[in-house]
Amino acid sequence: MGIWDRVTREQRKDMELLNSEKIQLLQEIEKARLEWLTAQHRLDIVIEHDQIDYAIYALEASQKRLDMLFKQAKRMNLSAWDVRNMNNKVATFK
Repeated sequence: MGIWDRVTREQRKDMELLNSEKIQLLQEIEKARLEWLTAQHRLDIVIEHDQIDYAIYALEASQKRLDMLFKQAKRMNLSAWDVRNMNNKVATFK
């Protein structure tokens, strides 16, 4: 008898919900990472003073969002390995 057979239906439902939340968080981290990279690129190519101010603001905001998501991932005991594995699974489905 495996460990999965020993858990109750309610525990199984709780674990599935937690896994769903983890997957959603990992997807949000990837989205935030792409926004951060975009903000970095924007800062590299801007010329005008107003554009520079906006690019800096966007970069700082994206960095703060990533920090917030990383703290949330840490509270959920997620690691960089989980992010990497999730990215591989998403690439397989595309």
